[in-house]
Amino acid sequence: MKGFNKKWQNFPDYIIGITKEIWEDRGLNTLHDYYSSDIIVRSPVGVTQGRDGVIGSTMATLSEFPDRTLLGEDVIWSGTPEEGMLSSHRIVSTATHLGDGVFGRATGKKLVYRIIADCHAINNQINDEWLIRDQGAIVRQMGLEPREYARDIIDREGGPDNCKRPLSPGNDIPGPYMGKGNHDEWGQLYGDILSRIMNADFAVIPGKYDRACQLEYPGGQTAHSHGAADRFWMGLRASFPSARFTLEHQIGRSDEIMPPRAALRWSLFGRHDGWGPFGPPTGAEVYILGLCHAEFGPWGLRREYVMFDETAIWKQIILKTG
Repeated sequence: MKGFNKKWQNFPDYIIGITKEIWEDRGLNTLHDYYSSDIIVRSPVGVTQGRDGVIGSTMATLSEFPDRTLLGEDVIWSGTPEEGMLSSHRIVSTATHLGDGVFGRATGKKLVYRIIADCHAINNQINDEWLIRDQGAIVRQMGLEPREYARDIIDREGGPDNCKRPLSPGNDIPGPYMGKGNHDEWGQLYGDILSRIMNADFAVIPGKYDRACQLEYPGGQTAHSHGAADRFWMGLRASFPSARFTLEHQIGRSDEIMPPRAALRWSLFGRHDGWGPFGPPTGAEVYILGLCHAEFGPWGLRREYVMFDETAIWKQIILKTG
């Protein structure tokens, strides 16, 4: 781990360790050490630049959810310490809504939801990040629907003309990390599966997914087997049939005592011009940032974790339709 503090055994240890140190051990001041001053953080709700913004948003989240924990399920990574490394960190978070904040007045509701964060690190610092929280799972556990929450947040941010704009190619900021991952066979396999699905080749699901696959989808959904995978991916693509799919980043890994794994970052960009889970076609221009993890076994893809923000999609649709 050239360039990194010697207390970290390896890159996953660094990623999981600093996450706990910052959030649960309340070491927010360590962000001055672990995050570059000009870090770019992209999430579906928007893009920010600068370490001070990260510190401010971290304090706001901890004020709203003071008992929040971040349990690292996996770190799928690529690169070298000398050239920089990209981690795709999958987290299960638990929290209690004990303070007022972006999710409204404190409700006391207990939450469990997933996060995936892609981070580029070099010389003991993160300088580029893509972050998705399962906002659909969060708001549903608070008794709301994503569409309802999106409408409410537009109002609380000052209305359609003044609210914060979701992430899009028009407001994204290029960062220092320009890599595309690695050429490992498992990343290539998962990338091919998702590309075929997005090109309407849904026969790849019974062909490449284990019949007993476990599926973790946005909104806190847990499902199993081919039919559930087909319904999920068909519903998304049916809502945006003409949108352009781009496979942005692809990692595969085979590590000791772990199943073969893959991590993808992708986007859909285009019009809401089809019927599906996002209601009747509106013609709204929508940008969807997606992060996925997969684990493989002897009978194909056995676990899949998909992350995108339903509330950010609804926000873009509502800003078009009013």
